[in-house]
Amino acid sequence: MATAVETLGKLERRITISFPLTDVRTEVEKRLKVQARTAKAPGFRPGKVPLKMVAAQYGYQIESEVLNDKVGRAFNDAANENNLRVAGFPNIVPKEEAAEGQLAFDATFEVYPEVAIGDLTAVEIETVQADVSEAEIDKTIDILRKQRVHFHTKGEAGEHGDGGEAIGANGDRVTVDFVGSIDGVEFPGGKAEGYAFVLGEGRMLPEFEAATLGLKVGESKTFPLSFPEDYHGKDVAGKTASFTITLQKLEWAHLPEVDAEFAKSLGVADGDLAKMREDIKVNLQREVAGRVKARNKEAVMDALIKVAELEVPKTLIAQDSERLAEMTRQDMAQRGMNVKDVPFPAELFAEKAERRVRLGLILSQLVGDNNLQATPEQVKAQIEDFAQSYEDPREVLKYYYSDRRRLGEIEALVLEENVVTYVLGLSKVTTKAVAFDELMGSNAQA
Repeated sequence: MATAVETLGKLERRITISFPLTDVRTEVEKRLKVQARTAKAPGFRPGKVPLKMVAAQYGYQIESEVLNDKVGRAFNDAANENNLRVAGFPNIVPKEEAAEGQLAFDATFEVYPEVAIGDLTAVEIETVQADVSEAEIDKTIDILRKQRVHFHTKGEAGEHGDGGEAIGANGDRVTVDFVGSIDGVEFPGGKAEGYAFVLGEGRMLPEFEAATLGLKVGESKTFPLSFPEDYHGKDVAGKTASFTITLQKLEWAHLPEVDAEFAKSLGVADGDLAKMREDIKVNLQREVAGRVKARNKEAVMDALIKVAELEVPKTLIAQDSERLAEMTRQDMAQRGMNVKDVPFPAELFAEKAERRVRLGLILSQLVGDNNLQATPEQVKAQIEDFAQSYEDPREVLKYYYSDRRRLGEIEALVLEENVVTYVLGLSKVTTKAVAFDELMGSNAQA
């Protein structure tokens, strides 16, 4: 039996549910007898253990299971009878006062809100577009060349002996021995032998790189180095050390020529440079299209948040905060970080969770009102688009269609794209051209 629904707040509700104590006792006895059929105890054959002993061993567990089952069933029945859309899980606590022979519980919970979406035709949204020019292809080729750089001893004669004067310069790879001290005392991490780095890449502090520039192999230099206040090594942060470095090895960077062999190294079997550039262009266009889509989707989501009015259930925010905290922990662990004893307070993720939940409710309303669900054809087309960048597209299709959860992720993605298309079709859209570098440097996320 359930009482009438009490309204405690905009979304918060309460129901009192009760049922006879005899119902619980009867069900507990029934389950104990079932348990007794297979119960084991020293001195008794299986199934011959006295019921009192079975009750002593399993009674508390079975009584808890029965209560959970009955309370859960009663709550669900009450929610259905009152046409309540319960958000998250109810908080159920025993009532201190109950009628004689009855068990009573208060179930406090939130319901899903009404979502009011404003006039989308009055919404202004700025989208972006970007092109891939020959200059971007050239920049990409330069990056690919640097990724395939070979280092050769600087100043030596031979096939690769044209590296210039044998002194350290930006772009050279140097191998050094160094030792640092503060007030004449060496400090942990301040000494190394055979340490290699490329000058000009910024891996070392500026004073260290400056001291290495211009050195010849075998030469040493002593210089002061001031550690920044926010340096990761707390023992030396903000202090000035004296370093002595000795250049042991000097190599210049030999970038591969853009020729047929270079093209083959990028997967162009016949070494055709025109085909190589076309492949690079296609890949860049795919990347640009993905980033443009992400930026434009984010613009639509921002607009929807502004135009929609709704209360967001605190229960759903708390649940998503916990989910985000756990996802962050798992991601960091997969990256090799030791997060065993690192706290991940869910409240740190509350703002992001609130936005995610709010958008989820808005999208759900739009999809339901306008029949924007993902169709099987759309899902397949999306997976096939993903598969284009893989060697065996059929394996990609199999990967998604063999797992309902993975397929659900694609369906959710298509659903969002349907919403974006729908909103852009109604709203006032202006398009801004953005530079390739600006777009590729952005962290816009879907």
